[in-house]
This record gives sequence, structure tokens and C-alpha cells, in this order.
Amino acid sequence: MFGDSTALHVMTFNLRYAAARGADAWPRRRPVMAELLRREQPAVVGTQEGLRDQLTDLDHDLPDHYDRIGQGREGGDRGEFTAVLYDTRRVTPSTHGDFWLSDTPDVPGSASWGNVTTRMVTWVRFTDRPTGREFAVVNTHLDNLSEHARVRGAELLRDRVAAFEPDLPVIVTGDFNAPAGRSAAYGTLTAAGLADTWTAAATHATPRYATFHGYGGPVPDGDRIDWILTRGTAGVPAAGINTFAVDGQFPSDHFPVQALVSLA
Repeated sequence: MFGDSTALHVMTFNLRYAAARGADAWPRRRPVMAELLRREQPAVVGTQEGLRDQLTDLDHDLPDHYDRIGQGREGGDRGEFTAVLYDTRRVTPSTHGDFWLSDTPDVPGSASWGNVTTRMVTWVRFTDRPTGREFAVVNTHLDNLSEHARVRGAELLRDRVAAFEPDLPVIVTGDFNAPAGRSAAYGTLTAAGLADTWTAAATHATPRYATFHGYGGPVPDGDRIDWILTRGTAGVPAAGINTFAVDGQFPSDHFPVQALVSLA
């Protein structure tokens, strides 16, 4: 999408959990997703909804220089992951962790605030090889049903981001299940100093589309519920929403959102 660039190429992508049949059938979607990721080769990908075996398939499909960090939302390999994939040629992880969007964030599988589904965050601290800059990636998936849970989750996320050193660049990726620009979760995070890469971008590689499409194809000027936010970065040269498909088959029911982020 972006061509050659020295800026850090970041993607957020709800993979849609692997199903055996129907529109979500993983055997149909897997080769399309693999082709998209091989074409784009982002340095860092914050993923949502991936299951253990699905992520293992992507481990096999991606070039050997990709690795990943994260665990399932029920702990260990159980449940959907908010795994962070990364290109080891570009970035080197140092520390990482997980926490749960609940009143007991250090308890795996915990849930509060009225949400039926367990929600969590995976974070990784990286060093960018070309620049030597350290930065953090914080990846999440907010609740799809409870507005209260989304707001409380955004508040906890805000507070955890604020706990990083003030001069550490932070990139937040996720499926927030809330429209950018007109939701309480978005307001909570942007009011805390996190910038939306779509609105901050110097250029857009694509038009704005709804990022959830349900296999129905691009909807111009639709809601962006998948975001990449930043704190303390030097700029956003470009952003885009990738509508890649093969013979009408989309890799997921969400479009991946991508941004070039300058760290220095």
C-alpha cells in the first residue's frame, strides 16, 4: 500500500476467529489473509480474535522473520488472542505483558462492568533497529455489546498507557467496537493525548471506508471502529484502509487499518 518507507509500518487487523464453514470458513480465508500480509509486510501488527491454531497457521504462512507475542483471553492458549505480530528484521522486543479489562486486570480470564465476553490487552516494548528508538505497542479489543464496558476498558487502557515513561512513544492498536470521532471510548483516549493516525496522516493511501464490512465489501465514508492511535511520535506520513480480496474473497469481516508512523 505504501511502497518503500523508512517510517514504521503498523497495522491493526481483526482476523475474525477461524470457523469451519460459511463466510467465516478459515480454509477459504487463510490463503487470502496470508497473501495480504506477505504483500504488505508491516513491521508490527496488532491482531484481534485470532485463535491458537489460526495463529499457528499464520506462523507457517508468513516469512520466517515474523514472530508473535500474546496469549489467549482465558489464559495461556485458551480463547481469542490479542497477539502482536512483528518483523524481527525491523524491531526487537524487550519486555511484554498482558492485562485484562476488568476490576482485576492481572487475573487471566477476568471480566467486569457487564460485558459477557472477556476482554484483554497485550503490550510489547520494542526497539526500532534503524533508529534505535524504543517504543511500546498496546493492542486491545473492546467489548462489542456494553457501552459501559467499552468506556471502562478505555479508561483502564488510558491509565496503563500513562504509566509508561512520558517520553516513550506509544502506539495503540485495536478493534474498539466504537466509531472514531463520535464515541465515548474514542473521546476518552484522544482526550488523554492519543492521536488518531487517520486524522493525523499527511496523506491517505485509500478513501475512508467502514472498517467492519461483514464480507459485504467497501462502504465509503463508513464508521471506523478499528484504530491506530499514537502518543509521542514524530508524525504520520500516511494511513490507509486495505480492501484487498482475491476473487471476491475477503480475508476477514474487518478491513485492516495501516499507518506509517515516524518515531524520530
